[in-house]
Amino acid sequence: MADGRGGGTIMSEPSTQPDHAALEELVAQSDTGARHPSGAAGKILLWTAITWSLFQLWYASPLPFVFNVFVLNDTEARAIHLAFAMFLAFTAYPALRRSPRDHIALQDWVMALLGAFASLYLYLFYDALSSRPGNPTTFDLVIAVIGMVLLLEATRRALGPPLMIVALVFLAYVFLGPYAPDVLAYQGASLSKAMSHMWLTTEGVFGIALGVSTSFVFLFVLFSALLDKAGAGNYFTQLAFALLGHMRGGPAKASVVSSALNGVVSGSSIANVVTGGVFTISLMKRVGYTPVQAGAIETSSSVNGQLMPPVMGAAAFLMVEYIGIPYSQVILHAALPAVISYIALYYIVHLEALKMGLRPIPRSGPARTWLARLMGVLLGFVVAAVICGAVYYGVRLLAPLLGDWGFWGFTLLLLIVYLALVGYAARFPDLEEEDPDKPIEALPEPGPTFKSGLHFLLPVVVLVWCLMVELLSPGLSAFYATALMIVIVVTQRPLFAWFRGQADHGRAWRHGLLDLRDGLAIGARNMIGIAVATAAAGIIVGTVTLTGVGLKLTEFVEFISGGYLFLMLIFTAVISLILGMGLPTTANYIVVATLMAPVIVELGAQGGLIVPLIAVHMFVFYFGIMADVTPPVGLASFAAAAISGADPMKTGLVASFYSLRTAVLPFLFIFNTQLLLIGVDTWYDLVLQVVIATLAMLIFAAGTMSYFLTRSRLWESVVLLLIAFALFRPGFFWDRIYPPLLEVDPTQIAQAAESVPPGGSLRLAVEGISIEGDEVSKTVILPMGAPGPGAERLTNAGLELREEDGRVIIDMIGFASPAERAGLDFDFEIKSVLQPNDRPPRELVWIPALVLLAGIIWLQRRRQTSEAAPAGTPIHAGDD
Repeated sequence: MADGRGGGTIMSEPSTQPDHAALEELVAQSDTGARHPSGAAGKILLWTAITWSLFQLWYASPLPFVFNVFVLNDTEARAIHLAFAMFLAFTAYPALRRSPRDHIALQDWVMALLGAFASLYLYLFYDALSSRPGNPTTFDLVIAVIGMVLLLEATRRALGPPLMIVALVFLAYVFLGPYAPDVLAYQGASLSKAMSHMWLTTEGVFGIALGVSTSFVFLFVLFSALLDKAGAGNYFTQLAFALLGHMRGGPAKASVVSSALNGVVSGSSIANVVTGGVFTISLMKRVGYTPVQAGAIETSSSVNGQLMPPVMGAAAFLMVEYIGIPYSQVILHAALPAVISYIALYYIVHLEALKMGLRPIPRSGPARTWLARLMGVLLGFVVAAVICGAVYYGVRLLAPLLGDWGFWGFTLLLLIVYLALVGYAARFPDLEEEDPDKPIEALPEPGPTFKSGLHFLLPVVVLVWCLMVELLSPGLSAFYATALMIVIVVTQRPLFAWFRGQADHGRAWRHGLLDLRDGLAIGARNMIGIAVATAAAGIIVGTVTLTGVGLKLTEFVEFISGGYLFLMLIFTAVISLILGMGLPTTANYIVVATLMAPVIVELGAQGGLIVPLIAVHMFVFYFGIMADVTPPVGLASFAAAAISGADPMKTGLVASFYSLRTAVLPFLFIFNTQLLLIGVDTWYDLVLQVVIATLAMLIFAAGTMSYFLTRSRLWESVVLLLIAFALFRPGFFWDRIYPPLLEVDPTQIAQAAESVPPGGSLRLAVEGISIEGDEVSKTVILPMGAPGPGAERLTNAGLELREEDGRVIIDMIGFASPAERAGLDFDFEIKSVLQPNDRPPRELVWIPALVLLAGIIWLQRRRQTSEAAPAGTPIHAGDD
């Protein structure tokens, strides 16, 4: 058997293949529920899941308003959504590991029906509950208590004990507040008040998180399930392998790229691991990666798939509601960090391959020079750009001509394009599921592989077009993309048969309808855990709003961080990692964002740094995705370990080590928001930021890997890390040479206010005594609004001042004014006004950093040449 380091045939490794039954069981436990009963019970589960998918399609579509039938408000839709999830949680997930998988016990049926009824209670008695807000009847409270208990049990079944325990702790705090430590104590709440708040209003279980699950997340999960059922997951994996398998560590690079491609259409880490991992992990092992390395690479690549627009993890949709921005903006801000993180992962596996001395797999056909490959890539980009431009401007020209018939005209045009793509793809062989046990003698050709699945890209194009160009809501965008996906799932097999002249069209139609049935069912069962998690997380959010504990925790965290933003960020990251050991990404994000995001923004403002809310939420989201990696319960690591045959704990630790190399990005875009494309106004700025950020990420990876062009010495690794930091955050060094802000005497505040541009802000350093009697010293940012005389602008901002012995004192604060919202108060003294300093561009720091990089390259090139010299070759004096 060849070891994968030569150029010969790569044989399979016997006795190291995964137990596929165990793998399917693991995936079922985490994503869809492990129970698959036969007979009537199985049919009930199947058709309940399908009905849930159909309901969500109806709710997301314009059809209820077109026909004025079954029009639901948000609260009613959330109640029905949770009712389906509760029923399926008790019927699809067994109570215990030893519980039967082939039938449903009587008590599970009872709990399923009670849970569904308790959830539907808000829909069935919506008018009655609306007429008595805050005054529940005894029956209302009984239903609420039953619903809460069953929700906690459903959470335990679908997601394990950790989230249930966290929710119980918060719920206990609602009742035991008077007995909590002084820093957290409050008066407590009665059963009536607590249950009314948590279950009978939209402040708790039926709050924003469940609303996002109902409106957005389900359709994206369903879209992903249908794409995978149609074969898109296998297509992306095969395409990545065909394009990259010939490189050093090719299977690992294919794993990274296929995970990114699958991440474009899937927000599930576990599904991403299983879709590509069964193939790529085995290949990685056969070319020389250890089982632990292979599983860890697949895990870290798949988990980062939650960052890839347009179908990001469920937590990304929560940002839309929590921050109040369109989902298209979330995609825009997430795009560059996501791409950079995948480039970094790609480079990490490349460096691993160099360190291990791995050889590439030979490609079939004549070898191509690097120039030919480069020209091919450039040609591909040019063709793609031309097609995108033609589509964009073509649609813009046709829209006025079609007028009221625009929707139907473009639908017809879309179907014609779909038929043309399927007809073109039918000229090439189908992509069969690869057999990991089969020896690989040569790679498939990229061209035929790419062309065989072009129609899979069409729904993604529709989704991106609706989100980014038409600016439709995420739910409606996902509906149109899913509707096209349904057409593809049903018709692609018959169309392939017709284009290829095959006779058995009836069998192809039956197969397509069965694929649709299974896709609708799998999509719904994939949503059980997400729906239950968002509902359980509503208990935590409800506790925060009911008790005010969020403010207390914020003050406590601010105290232990000493008011330093960087320490606050580290503390937040550590909390996310700890919670990630037991909570899924969505619940992790809700808890940390609810408690920590406001204090990070506040601490930044006190230090004179404007931290956009999207940057804070992206920071929390990045560390929240570690939930699927972090031992001891990182489910993605367990799935990858089940495939690789490695120890899941070791796999999780190594995957965490790979992923944490990209975790420097969240810290950096807090201080350099241009990485989130905030403040990037020109194409020149965009290109510069992309190039520099990517280069910095690669240098950072090389520094942490102790390998660049060759093995790095310790001081070289340190210098590489310093260079990466300088490229990522040039302002850190520049601020010490040229302060970003200049202090102006407070008596000149009117002149300073007048010089602020329209819509700008004035930074004020203030001191004083708060209403609680605490000494306050902070920097506030006061919006100035429209231009005008300085004194008038200050008055419009709600600020009236007086001078006493050269001191400027706040005499009056306007009620609900910008000054009050900024945290200013009566009798605060304005110590100084901080104005932006006119200084050279901070990007000049990049010049010495790049000179240092050139020096490292020169040194390592010399050493690389010396190491490559054959034995007996003289080395000139002075060679290192």
